[in-house]
This record gives sequence, C-alpha cells and structure tokens, in this order.
Amino acid sequence: MSMRLFADTACDLPLTFLNNEHITLIPLHVHLNGQDYEDMKGIDPKKVYEAIRGGEMPKTSQASPLLLEKLFTDLAKSGEPGIYPALSSALSGTYQTAVMIRDQVKEQYPTLDLTIIDTKAASLGYGLIILRAAERLHQASKEELISNIHFYCHHMEHIFTVEDLAYLAKGGRLSNGAAWIGGLLNIKPILHVEDGKLIPIEKVRGRKKAFHRMLDLMEQRGEALSSQRIAISHGDDSEAAQQLKQMIEERFNPQEVAVHMIGSTIASHAGPGTMALFFLNKQPN
Repeated sequence: MSMRLFADTACDLPLTFLNNEHITLIPLHVHLNGQDYEDMKGIDPKKVYEAIRGGEMPKTSQASPLLLEKLFTDLAKSGEPGIYPALSSALSGTYQTAVMIRDQVKEQYPTLDLTIIDTKAASLGYGLIILRAAERLHQASKEELISNIHFYCHHMEHIFTVEDLAYLAKGGRLSNGAAWIGGLLNIKPILHVEDGKLIPIEKVRGRKKAFHRMLDLMEQRGEALSSQRIAISHGDDSEAAQQLKQMIEERFNPQEVAVHMIGSTIASHAGPGTMALFFLNKQPN
C-alpha cells in the first residue's frame, strides 16, 4: 500500500524536490508589511531578507487549521496511511495544532491512519529527515519508516551561527537573557538545538573562527562523516556557504554536502547572515 508523506515549509527543501517526490506541502505563513504570504508558494525568501535589512520585522504563524483539516480529511477518504514529520514543537505550534486537527477528523473518520512526529528539528536539519523519509517511502513498511524517522530526529545535529541574536530574541525563539550583545566586538555566537530548542553554546570572535569552531564541533559530535549526507543552510549568503562547504569537503570528504537558502519562515527569525550546519551524530542503520 502506498503512503502519503507530509512536510511543512520550514524544511527549507527546494519546492521542485517536494513536488517531484509528491510530498504534500503544509505552508506556514509569513506576515510582512500588512500582507499575509504562504511560505514557499507566496513569497521569495530574498524579499524577507531585504525587508529585514531595511528595518522591517516579519512575523510568522503556523499552518492554517482549515488547510490541515482538509488535507487530513482527504487522507482519511483515500484510505492511505500518512506520516507527517513536523517542525520542532519548541519553535512553532504547528505540531500541536496538527495533532488536535487529526484527532478531530478521526472522530468523523475513525479509520484515519496518520502518524504525526515532532522532529525537534528545523531548516535543513528537518529537511534531511524529510529527504530520508522520501527515499524510503516506497521501500519500507510504515513501522520501519516511522522508526527510521525517529532515529534521524534523535540524532540530527544543528550547529549554527547568526549575525545578530536579537532577531531570535524578538521572535521569541530565544530568551532575551541568551541574546548576548556582541556586535561591537565582532563576536559570533555559536548555537545548537537541544530537545528542539535553540541553545547558545559559546562565542567566537570573527566569522572565520566561527566556521572553524563549527567544524571542530562537527568532528567531535559526528560519526562516520565521510559516509554522510551533510547540509548547509544560509541566510542569503551563498558565497560564505560555499566557503563552508569547501572547508567541510577538505576536512571530512563526506558523501554529499547540500547547500540551500534558509526559507522565509526561519529567515523571519534568524535574519540575514545565518549559517547552519546539519549532520548525524551517529551512523544511521
């Protein structure tokens, strides 16, 4: 039996890939200059970065409950099982809303078979989980696929640096106490994700040192990096992302290093110049 895979737009994978793999996309929303946009479908990330550089502060909101209800009802009527690995519940209410809507739809359609997973991940960390699920969608049983997704969720590392922690603090994704002031000294904070939450771990002076430190952390935490698919997402700075990619390839010679721009939802909180690195901290089975 075929299975349906859902993903929300915070996965930061290319829309062409999601369409080609027939992944059902759940858009989050970006609010900018009094307008509401569907992420990926209605707004280009570059517009968000330009707005932030111009002093605007975009806001985001979770997926539409009405859309979730329609998608889950359609799934119930199809008789197919579905799997929805969702953006970290610590960063968005989408996971909780999806669970609530699923349970409501199930009251009318008791045969609805939909597993919703809190990935505790974001951006291409989340994207790598979706990518892995898409590759195995037609090769594994539902139980095997769910187990594999949980493994990836549990072992996905996020190491990243931002130009200004104030964006994360203003958006409520980081406590004000954690938003160190370092701009005057060219201090670059390095953060990671712990149980789905953004946690600052140290400060480094200068971007070049920050990149080297990110690779040191990658070496400490990663295992069998040469056989991994690694991902880099960037806040509208493809040149720096390519530099980081080259550093990774020279040091670890991984199977693949994918590079994509951070999409509109995550960009609204992380801001321009963010550089994020994703890998597994344990060799997948």
